[in-house]
Amino acid sequence: MIGEIVQFYKEGGWGMHLISGCALASIGITMERIKVLMIDSAENKHALLTGLNQHIMRGDIQAAIRWLSSQKQGPLARILRAGLLKAHRPDKEIQAALDQASLSEVPKIEARTGYLAVLSNAATLAALLGTISGLIKTFGAVANADPSQKATLLSAGISEAMHCTAFGLGTAVPVLLLYAFLQAQTQHVLEAINEAVVAEINFVLSNRAAKAEGGAQAIG
Repeated sequence: MIGEIVQFYKEGGWGMHLISGCALASIGITMERIKVLMIDSAENKHALLTGLNQHIMRGDIQAAIRWLSSQKQGPLARILRAGLLKAHRPDKEIQAALDQASLSEVPKIEARTGYLAVLSNAATLAALLGTISGLIKTFGAVANADPSQKATLLSAGISEAMHCTAFGLGTAVPVLLLYAFLQAQTQHVLEAINEAVVAEINFVLSNRAAKAEGGAQAIG
């Protein structure tokens, strides 16, 4: 089996090296993105917001901060904590803190995923280049070859071109599918962050409104 794979690779010509580079780079990026998106960013948004709401509605912001610090420190927890640290400040400062934390976290979530689409296209183009190069070399050799060898040279050249094409497409299609999957996962994480940020602002503002109403009633 391994021998057949090695033989297949050799028969594809120099274009196989370019495609292999695209494949290896794609594997590395995919593994790193899976770690970031599915392990480091794996947070229970509902549990985080429920716990925060319980503390905030009691008016104990410090307890909310301590509780959040005890949870898994993913991007969502870090952004929410940044907002809570400014909970005693005006609304604009809370929003600014959340925006600043988001600007720090979101690029890490979006980073490098787009390279997979580029590598998929590069593998396809490398396959095309290797195919054309193989055909050019083949027809050049056939034109000057002995008539008895022309059929053999032509078959070998076309085989090289087709091996390169097959390997390139066999690399490009899975990489493109991985790009689509990771892009969807990235969007899912970003949507969870946006929803949680809005929910936290609502918690804080509702708590302030309730305190203000209670104070007005006490004075009245």
